[in-house]
Amino acid sequence: MKREELRQKVLIGRDRLTVLELEQKSKAVIANLFKLEELHGAPTVLFYASFRSEVQTGAGIKRSLATGMKVALPLSLPENRLLQPYLINDPSKDLRLGYCSIPEPIPEKTEVVDPGELDVVVIPGSVFDQNGGRLGYGGGFYDRFLADQAGSAFRVALAFGLQVVEEELPLEPHDQGIDCLVTEEKVFRFARSNG
Repeated sequence: MKREELRQKVLIGRDRLTVLELEQKSKAVIANLFKLEELHGAPTVLFYASFRSEVQTGAGIKRSLATGMKVALPLSLPENRLLQPYLINDPSKDLRLGYCSIPEPIPEKTEVVDPGELDVVVIPGSVFDQNGGRLGYGGGFYDRFLADQAGSAFRVALAFGLQVVEEELPLEPHDQGIDCLVTEEKVFRFARSNG
């Protein structure tokens, strides 16, 4: 199956989740995320702000802040398809709708952080395979960010089980691998082959 067909098929399935299913499955994903030893004691973590039917990250962001971690969220720079992380203190005050109506940090209220200082990067995606392959949404923002700016960070993707396919994804050279995939049922670990 081609990349765009796979994306569409999986995202249609994800969009069919009810509000309750989305909440319950997200809660289970976040619980599994916090079982990762890499997250314990990680000084600085980049989360994504969840959008539409993505795994909901709000509880994970709040929990990380409550335990004393520095939490960054990305600001999209669509003109060059880059991400700039900013440290936030309060998601209810430090974010506004940005690129594609995704909640993003307000630069005037937050502090820029060097991507090289990120210990863990929590990333979204549309489709995953069981070998560490990831398809994003087609913009390449996270692939560029991981390749060029945050290469040393531990990469954790969050997804629902329905986003993990049996077949190997048709990856391209720019597609960045991940170290770990966390779903509501399982944690997959990978030996990253690129990035």
